[in-house]
Amino acid sequence: MSQVTIYLDSETEARLERAVRESGLSRSRWIANLIREQVDTAWPESFRHLLGGGEEFPGLDEIRSGMGEDLPRGSL
Repeated sequence: MSQVTIYLDSETEARLERAVRESGLSRSRWIANLIREQVDTAWPESFRHLLGGGEEFPGLDEIRSGMGEDLPRGSL
């Protein structure tokens, strides 16, 4: 496990502390979750909850499964 040092202005730090307190998570866990959400290739958790889909919201592979294969590309 690695450590990362970041520098925040006081307004950003206050917003972070408020979000961490409301989430009930540790500061490290909250930031790690945010990073995972931003770099994940799946639908973000916030998007699934916005649509009311939760865990049953289909993944990209499932959505694209009925689209068939691409046609062969011609050479240039």
